[in-house]
Amino acid sequence: MRTLHWLFLISVLLFVSGIGFVIAAGRTVRSASPAAQVTAAAATPAIATVKHVMRAMTMPSAAAIWDSVSTVVDASGVHENVPKNDEEWAAVAASGAVLAESANLLMTADRAVDKGDWVKFATALRDSANTALAAADKEDSAGILAVGEVINQSCDACHERYQRQ
Repeated sequence: MRTLHWLFLISVLLFVSGIGFVIAAGRTVRSASPAAQVTAAAATPAIATVKHVMRAMTMPSAAAIWDSVSTVVDASGVHENVPKNDEEWAAVAASGAVLAESANLLMTADRAVDKGDWVKFATALRDSANTALAAADKEDSAGILAVGEVINQSCDACHERYQRQ
């Protein structure tokens, strides 16, 4: 009987210490995660070039925002174009998010041409894209129309300084 008592006591102690190790390991992983993420992000090589990001993300997303709210005047009259349902507003919001992320990509790795105006223009693009995203989330067509001009100015300023032939 004494042997059984000691075996039970040892197994309980092993179980409790095992739980302690699991808890300690969990805390270590949680506290190490941000550093590990930074290291992983720094070690991840850039695949797309600036042209790839521009052609695949920046230009289509900006165009989708610009085209989402517009006024067309033709022989039959004035036609207002605005998103008509939640799905169309969600598409505009997604374009704002992708445009903001494309600006982030333009500032990462070796895509940043310099740390001065390039970053300033990309930051302005990201900020205006975030404004478009917020306006789309609120289904604010006037906000989309207003921020469209800001996005255009960001693009024009950067292209005036950096666009290559």
